[in-house]
Amino acid sequence: MKQTDTLAYYLEDLWTKGFKLSDKDVHFIYFGKYSANAEEWKVILALKVTLKLQQAFDPSFFISVLEHISSEEITTRKQAYLSLEKQGI
Repeated sequence: MKQTDTLAYYLEDLWTKGFKLSDKDVHFIYFGKYSANAEEWKVILALKVTLKLQQAFDPSFFISVLEHISSEEITTRKQAYLSLEKQGI
């Protein structure tokens, strides 16, 4: 896994770009990762989709997206985006 693919690096990158997540938000993101048993790229993708569509961190939307794409059948980013598109997200 490249460093740029890690969740911690992505969160730090958001911070440097001026998007400040609270400690509570970061803890929730990691909680979601472990509760959904999701790979890091899926957590990052769920976070990107959440921030893009909600314009802020919305925990319930994030966890909904993450649970949807954490399915074992979804193995690529393309599949994840297509699956979300089918769901109307």
